[in-house]
Amino acid sequence: MATVTLNPLETVTFEKPTVEDGSAMWELVNNSTLDQNSAYKYIMMCEYFTETCVVAKEDDKVVGFVTAFIPPERQDVVFVWQIGVDSSQRGKGVASKLLDELINREACDNVRFVEATVTPSNQASQSLFRRLARDHHTNCEVSECFAKELFPSDEHEAELCFRIGPFKK
Repeated sequence: MATVTLNPLETVTFEKPTVEDGSAMWELVNNSTLDQNSAYKYIMMCEYFTETCVVAKEDDKVVGFVTAFIPPERQDVVFVWQIGVDSSQRGKGVASKLLDELINREACDNVRFVEATVTPSNQASQSLFRRLARDHHTNCEVSECFAKELFPSDEHEAELCFRIGPFKK
């Protein structure tokens, strides 16, 4: 007997992370092509930025996350630092749902724009942020942000700034 899931996200929950989720977020990144940060970074984000971070869990296992923060000098912006989805969940809309969960949080009540930096070769993230703009009937502006020369290694590409908004609340 087979179980048919009509909604691929019905077994995935979206919630505020705890410090215990930090190491699972780090593991997810280390098993992907995302930029690697220290385990400390993920634990710190879960402790100090829990209101602007989201984890996706299936059977209590972290299968996706977004780390983000509101810059103190720009309270109408939430900056997405990193978003990751386990390979088992790709193509199911988890990344889009993580972003929707983020912008609908009470902490983001005054947020009118989502910003993120994306490398020119990261077509998946570019599509994700363009889709966010399209789904919310708003703009997606792309501009230069950090030149390749700023990075200590020749391996890192430039970073483009994606600015999505304004969001109507």
